[in-house]
Amino acid sequence: MITVTFLGFGSVNHHLCTALHKKQQVSVKQIYNRNNIRLSSEIDSIPFTRQLSQLQPADVYIIGIPDDAIASFSEALPFRDKLVVHTSGGVTMETLSEKNRKGVFYPLQTFSKERAVNLKTVPICIEAGNEKDRNLLQKLGVVLSHQVVSISSEERAKLHLAAVFVNNFVNHLYAIGADITSQSGVPFELLKPLIAETARKIEDLSPSESQTGPARRNDLNTIEKHVHLLHDSRYKELYKLLTESIQKSYGKKL
Repeated sequence: MITVTFLGFGSVNHHLCTALHKKQQVSVKQIYNRNNIRLSSEIDSIPFTRQLSQLQPADVYIIGIPDDAIASFSEALPFRDKLVVHTSGGVTMETLSEKNRKGVFYPLQTFSKERAVNLKTVPICIEAGNEKDRNLLQKLGVVLSHQVVSISSEERAKLHLAAVFVNNFVNHLYAIGADITSQSGVPFELLKPLIAETARKIEDLSPSESQTGPARRNDLNTIEKHVHLLHDSRYKELYKLLTESIQKSYGKKL
């Protein structure tokens, strides 16, 4: 059985902890958080502490805190030669303190505490400083997911960059669409079938093959109308920038 302690309890660790607590192959030893938190009924039997000095031995310690705090936090841990991993897509493994063995356990998904996620479908990217620890993280990963991939910090940084484009930036575009429809008195819900189909298409087609719209077909009249509608909007320059990017991708000019 693999014993795990969670250090920090943001959205990622919340989901990982809740899922692992249900698995017979894993024992969640403790949850640490610097502030008091209310645990859900599913996991309220797990010992909780606000004191690093009260941490008990575990096979894996999973850090789930803001990226810029990982280095100093890992240095403050009161033990040595334990396997300490973080869950960040954008932080190198080497950021972790030399006091302990290092690793990464990065689930490639967007997480919100209030929304359930099927971790079986979530790729888990692992990295470790030695083969023994990598094998341990592999065993831990397959308890949760059908897809566990060993990748380097450099590869993960590029994957995280791509994830920001396809998730964070795309979601911001949803917010812009919602703002435009709200200002126009049109229900945003009318766009949801389009959003869903756009996501489904890349199951069968490449993103390049899936591209449609006025920029893709070089419909300058429609583009001009859209720019005119956005004449006093802070979204106008973004519209033009994205349009130009699409057109350059397909060898056309605005």
